[in-house]
Amino acid sequence: MRSLLPGAAAGLMQLMHPGIGAGVTEHSAFFDAPFDRIHRSVPQIWATILAPDGVTRARTIRDLHRAIGGRDEHARRYHALEPETFWWAHATFTWEIFKAAETFHPGTLTAEDHEQMYAETVTWYSRYGVSMRPVPADYAAFQSKFWHVCAKTLELTPAAARALEIAKHGSETITILPVGGPRLDRAGRLVIERPLRLLAFGCLPPIVRQRFDIPWSPLDQAQFAALALANRQGYRMMPTGINHWALRSMLRYIGAQTRRNRYQPAA
Repeated sequence: MRSLLPGAAAGLMQLMHPGIGAGVTEHSAFFDAPFDRIHRSVPQIWATILAPDGVTRARTIRDLHRAIGGRDEHARRYHALEPETFWWAHATFTWEIFKAAETFHPGTLTAEDHEQMYAETVTWYSRYGVSMRPVPADYAAFQSKFWHVCAKTLELTPAAARALEIAKHGSETITILPVGGPRLDRAGRLVIERPLRLLAFGCLPPIVRQRFDIPWSPLDQAQFAALALANRQGYRMMPTGINHWALRSMLRYIGAQTRRNRYQPAA
């Protein structure tokens, strides 16, 4: 479950990529229902790892992106299956796994752990059946390339600007929870908006916060550190089997509730 906690930060960095931000803007109802994209996508993406037919599911996800292309607001061409663009979406998930392990897990990763985990994320990426050309050879190369994209390629796309606005100020008109109706959604918003902001901004690489003037005070850092500590200590008391069951059950439930609303490319 902890590997989902940096997910909002990963999503922000996806939207900051020019090609992904443009695709989300032009081929989804992101500005009307930004959280719907998360609810529809996350169960499908995790199924590429957890489901027995994960490889088949990964190819289906790839094929959904075949028609996603065009020109962005600066008239630059983009396509979802352009190798560097498709890799960046996965790179944020790779980063998310490491960020979760390093921030919310009580243990410490060794150098061998880093290389093994990175190799596993490469195997995960290979399931999509797209070009492996952009994939760095090892974890050190991945870190270097990831930092370079954060420093040079990411920009404040319209989709990223909207997501940052919601994260900073909230929105009474946007549904956060995929089920339960307006009353439950309002209650959920009161409970999770502040922690979600701390997680989204606190997990971001400092260079991203600095480049895009994302507010982050010493008090924010202290509260984020306390939240991370609470997670590390709390999960010490949760049996691994229950942790895995909770993740799978949640993903199955959200997947079932959102299946009818999944993206369907134009004929």
